[in-house]
This record gives sequence, C-alpha cells and structure tokens, in this order.
Amino acid sequence: MTDHDAIMETLEEYAEAYCDKDLDRLMALFVDGEGLSLIGTGADELCSGRAQVASIFERNFRDATAKRFVWKWQDIAVHGTSATVAVTLDIHLELDGDDVTVPVRWTVSLVKIDDNWKWVHRHASAAAGSQNKGSAYPTGES
Repeated sequence: MTDHDAIMETLEEYAEAYCDKDLDRLMALFVDGEGLSLIGTGADELCSGRAQVASIFERNFRDATAKRFVWKWQDIAVHGTSATVAVTLDIHLELDGDDVTVPVRWTVSLVKIDDNWKWVHRHASAAAGSQNKGSAYPTGES
C-alpha cells in the first residue's frame, strides 16, 4: 500500500468512526499523548490536548448524526514521515430530524509512526459565502 493509500484509509476510518459516534476509535487515529490539536468551524472550536479534542467530538455527536462523508477535491503531500492533507468534502447528517449537507474544507497534519499514519492536527473551515469568485477577500456581506 502506498503512503497516499494509507493516508486515505485514515480519512475513511475517521469518517466511519465519526458516523458510528465511536469516540474511542476516532481518538485512536490521533497521536498518543497530548500533542494534538483541532480547529473546527465554530468560533469556540480551538482546542489542544486529548480531553479538549474529545469534547468537541462529543458535542458534535450530541448535536447531530453524520450519515456519510463524500470526499471531493484532495491534495496529499508526503515529506518523509510527515504529511499534509488538504481536502474538501460534504458531510451528510441528520440535524433535528432534517437531512443536511455541510460542505467543509479540511487540512490534516499527520506523522508516520512505525507503519501507521497518525493525525496530529485537523483544521475544518467553511468557504466564505461573501467572497466573490476571483476575489481575494470577503466583502463582509453574506
């Protein structure tokens, strides 16, 4: 299996664990110890360390149920035992009884430990709706 394939496998494992609301399985994808971080789409979703990262996932699991992840654009750069993944995806979920699709952009930093790729950091964002195509900055209007 190539590094690219192994890294994509961690993304699939993340999606499956997230949809199953399996916190232990999800956290097992990250490096051991406290040297991990996560930035989510919420203004208050800036966290580091296992407990803070796990608490974000627990809140997400309480608020909605993810049904599937659909991977779109992706770029995976491997540099020795480090990798950076940039992807766009749609998360299909059930929120308050409604089916919702959330388009997200991710950057994931990974390190190779033995033969396994482990997550160190995940940053999620949503595209600025007030930024016109071909423009460098949002207009401030939504």
